[in-house]
Amino acid sequence: MQSTRTTTRRRSRAVLALGATLLAVAAGVLAPAPAAADPTTAAQAQQLMRDTAQQLTVIDEQLHEAELIVAEQQRVADEAAAQAAAAQEALDVFAPRIRAIAQTGFTGKTQSRVAAFMTSESAEELVQQMTTLDMIAAHTNTVVTEASLAQRAAAEAQAVADQAGAAARAGLEQLQAQKAEAEQKAAAYQADFARLSAAEQAAVTTAVAGRAIQPPRDLPMPPGAAGEAIRVAMAQLGTPYRYGATGPDAFDCSGLTSYAYAAAGISLPHSSRAQSSLGTQVSRAELQAGDLVFFYSPISHVGLYIGNGMMVHARTYGSPVAVTSVDQSGFRFGVRLG
Repeated sequence: MQSTRTTTRRRSRAVLALGATLLAVAAGVLAPAPAAADPTTAAQAQQLMRDTAQQLTVIDEQLHEAELIVAEQQRVADEAAAQAAAAQEALDVFAPRIRAIAQTGFTGKTQSRVAAFMTSESAEELVQQMTTLDMIAAHTNTVVTEASLAQRAAAEAQAVADQAGAAARAGLEQLQAQKAEAEQKAAAYQADFARLSAAEQAAVTTAVAGRAIQPPRDLPMPPGAAGEAIRVAMAQLGTPYRYGATGPDAFDCSGLTSYAYAAAGISLPHSSRAQSSLGTQVSRAELQAGDLVFFYSPISHVGLYIGNGMMVHARTYGSPVAVTSVDQSGFRFGVRLG
């Protein structure tokens, strides 16, 4: 019983620590972007559009990370609730045993030591009765002690479950509020973008996400999952960009890469920063077709390298899935899966 209680305490501390960490990380991840000054010239307006588009990709990534945090908070809450239920079940086992001890004491079925002295007809009988009484007392003390420990463990586990559940609910509420704010910013950007001329729109998109190039014909495919992921991603050319979308009708950057690799049997988190921590990191010179390629600091964009200095990616608001050069401002590194 002692080891069970110790394990419960360790789990309780671990869950509480994780919950506190998640809340602290969420507070940083969900921090709003600073406001920009209103433009006074056409050039400033275009620059503001480019800056806003870049900020939106950062906000999108922050929201993806927040979604992962909230999902982990919910997992912790579910685990804590299961531990609390198990602790309560362990406590319930002692209920009939405690009732039996209480009933035995009240009905007088257990003889006292004085009664043993009074009724024993020989020293041998007295020793037997005293030994029996000692065994009963020891058993009773053991049951009561174990029941007390189980009750304390159940209370601790329930407290952890309550706190973890509260953290999960708070994280979800915070995430929903930030999503609403991000949607308003995206809608405002898209409205401003729509008022630009076609040439201005192209200039903004190219500055943010690279110039779209003609998809190569007869693209050589690597074997295995990398080749399948490229085939699936290339089949999405022209599909609209939309925050949080994972296909098949729209994508954001990590939504496209996760969709492509899911078709190849590899599950990726819906977050460019989370994807950047997978596999083996490679430099620009080491890139091979099928590698994921990451941009900006902190990481807020991902594409799929297809070879010959090109990548396919869901670029940004107002721009569909396209092939561009991988040599763009903000390139950080590649990641090879498997």
